[in-house]
Amino acid sequence: MDMSTSFPPPAVETSRGQALGGVVLAGLSKRYADGTVAVDDVDLHIEPGSYCCLLGPSGCGKTTMLRMVAGHETPSGGAIQIDGKNVIGRSPRQRGTAMMFQNYALFPHLSVRDNVAFSLRVRGMAKPERLREADRVIEQVQLTALASRLPGQLSGGQQQRVALARAIVMKPTVLLLDEPLSALDEFLRLQMRGELRSMQRELGITFVHVTHTQLEAIAVADQVVVMDKGRIAQSASPQQIYAQPSTEYVAAFIGGQNVLRGQVTGLTAGSVTLQGARGASFVLPRDAATQALGQTVAFSVRRDRMAVGADDEALALAPNTLRGRVLELEYQGIYMKVSLATDDPDAPGCVAYVEERAFFKDPVSVGQRVRCRWAADEARALSTAA
Repeated sequence: MDMSTSFPPPAVETSRGQALGGVVLAGLSKRYADGTVAVDDVDLHIEPGSYCCLLGPSGCGKTTMLRMVAGHETPSGGAIQIDGKNVIGRSPRQRGTAMMFQNYALFPHLSVRDNVAFSLRVRGMAKPERLREADRVIEQVQLTALASRLPGQLSGGQQQRVALARAIVMKPTVLLLDEPLSALDEFLRLQMRGELRSMQRELGITFVHVTHTQLEAIAVADQVVVMDKGRIAQSASPQQIYAQPSTEYVAAFIGGQNVLRGQVTGLTAGSVTLQGARGASFVLPRDAATQALGQTVAFSVRRDRMAVGADDEALALAPNTLRGRVLELEYQGIYMKVSLATDDPDAPGCVAYVEERAFFKDPVSVGQRVRCRWAADEARALSTAA
């Protein structure tokens, strides 16, 4: 099994000292009695003290994987190590994990302070000590002035902070977060994801955060793990996931990319020439993958690396150019989103993000025939399988 896949940078020392919570999954699987495979032979290495996001659509296995790390699901096979120790069969407390649930699961009849202190009470900690510890954590999440309020008297963002405080009061080495921002409105999501990131850095523990929202994962994580049908499609830094997707699936799911195809008609030491539909030709850098004449190759081009301008049907197509018609224009402030219906039957839809000043200097309109073009070094060959 390959444990070398795409690690984040080494963990750094934080305000609490040496980072803790290294997680290794080796051949981890979950199969149910009806034959459903939720997690399929997954290998993953999460550096101690890092922020990892498990990203994918519903049913891809990310939450099942989180629950197995937490101890709420029993694996069908494989190993889970936390700080070098196999934790399968151990309770969440023995593993050093805590979980923050999507619905927060706060006790409505208890104050903020008592909600946070509840787990310490269950452990038998004396009241003065547990309240002191609860107050310390409540101060960390900046809710001291609201410590006596009930959850129903708090905003959604404040309730989330209570749930976070209740998890970290147990002093875990790994904090597991199941869709922690999904219940918040857009403004609060943006605010709270920054607070989660800051808190993770301050605590120096590992955060493993499940989400189906691509921009959320890219914004907070050191390591993004894209899941597909129980397997890891790609595990890498946010920049690599966004700018250098390895497969068609990752490129399409992450967004920000156009996926195109062509048949190999020329090979040099540094480039591949592809023949597209209706006279189009594409040139892209040649990577380490084996490519042969006649092979069909998929490649991606970032939307913000494409230029759009008026078309002249009398002119031949230059390499790395598509013809099409503007379907829709959406002004996004710093750029214009230009949606195109292209002439290429293998890529009927294409989207370009055109920088605001460039667009209004030479605008196009809905229904207009246009050319979309890009530089050869902006294209990246993709594999077809995860």
